[in-house]
Amino acid sequence: MLINSTENREVMNIVVFPWLAMGHLIPFLRLSKLLALKGHKISFISTPRNLSKLPTIPSNLSSQITLISFPLPNVPNLPPLAESSMDITHNQQQPLKHAFDLLQPLLTSFLQSSKPDWIIYDYPSHWLPSVAVQLGISRAFFGVFTAACLSFIGPPSALINGGDGARSTAEDFTKVPKWVPFESNLAYRLHEITKYIERTDKDKYGPPDMLRFAISIQESDVVVVRSFDEFEPDWFNLLSGLYEKPVIPVGFLPPILEEDEIQNDEKWVVFKEWLDKQRVNSVVYVALGTEVHLIKEELTELALGLEKSGLPFFWVLKHSPGSAQSELEMLPVGFEERVRGRGFVYLGWAPQVKILSHESIGGFLTHCGWNSVIEALGLGRVLIMCPMLNDQGLNARLLHEKKVGAEIPRNEIDGSFTSDAVAESVRLAMVEESGQALRETAEAMKRYFGDQDRNHHCVDEFVRQLEDNRK
Repeated sequence: MLINSTENREVMNIVVFPWLAMGHLIPFLRLSKLLALKGHKISFISTPRNLSKLPTIPSNLSSQITLISFPLPNVPNLPPLAESSMDITHNQQQPLKHAFDLLQPLLTSFLQSSKPDWIIYDYPSHWLPSVAVQLGISRAFFGVFTAACLSFIGPPSALINGGDGARSTAEDFTKVPKWVPFESNLAYRLHEITKYIERTDKDKYGPPDMLRFAISIQESDVVVVRSFDEFEPDWFNLLSGLYEKPVIPVGFLPPILEEDEIQNDEKWVVFKEWLDKQRVNSVVYVALGTEVHLIKEELTELALGLEKSGLPFFWVLKHSPGSAQSELEMLPVGFEERVRGRGFVYLGWAPQVKILSHESIGGFLTHCGWNSVIEALGLGRVLIMCPMLNDQGLNARLLHEKKVGAEIPRNEIDGSFTSDAVAESVRLAMVEESGQALRETAEAMKRYFGDQDRNHHCVDEFVRQLEDNRK
């Protein structure tokens, strides 16, 4: 139980402004709840549809957290009602960032009238720090990434002075950065980075992501990282030198099961009934997040790989925006019939934390989104890694170094994989004797990822930094 520790401390007014992606909104909201528990007033700002998808604010915090809704401006090439990265294809990410940038006048007006002590913001908000400076508001950049991932991006000053710096081709990102002074395999595979480098119309939608990161970090007062310095000490040491300002680990902000969304309880009854019939630690949970959209060939190989593994699996699929064909329709002919009883396939939203916490789940075939990794390792589930987008490849390299799972072998250039590679990776992580060390290490990670007290201690230190460093 977290105790309110605001005695003899002045209440701070804090504005929280995350990027329009569930992988950002959720950790920003979890951090907001912990700050509110300590008595501080939070104004959490996003768009209407995003706010409606968030878990309900607990009654004991409803007076401390105010949800502020800003309508997202209409821009070309963005579908109607699209307000989140989960509503769009990868190619529409930049128009969404353009619409996000157009929230600047509304946010500026709100900051002028509310006069908060701090604003906690995300990487796309490159324009926000200068606004806050003019208004005398302290600035905290919240990186919902590992210290390793942020280190890979590089020193902000170099990126700002040279745009994307020396790395201008996809191949440049497949090498460990020259500023990493210790042994590491942290780099992208070619297929993981090509789509970003070859993106067209960069200037049409504002600065590229690397420059957004650099400006947002460079012009902050403090940088907050969703990780533990004990988990990645070398990377935190490196990051402090690259940024030349306070870098504060805020812990993993693990979910609390009771806070997981209560709606869709009827679904959970069906899911639980199936999971209850399976042996302890026998089931592979399969989910690739809200932004990953598999093409038919990938979906086929993944399905056949799960079938070949011979293990029970619970697979949550998501319908791809703009696709006329359902993922269920793209599965191999006869697949669902052949795995009936052993495999559970579901299309739609599912309560991931509840599923992962069920005793029958032994491993997680994941895209390596940081939210999902935290949820899985907080429960000691071994990982079968299939990174696709964004920071996921870098996360997979870090997690490989930590020996908490197996990465599915892929073609380095196009990212393709075979059903045999899927089956072998699943069996290695879940049942093979050679994977026993992976399972034991993943189980041991609960001491970092799942320890609420240890994580709350990080938040306590963060609050002290906010109190000491505000303007």
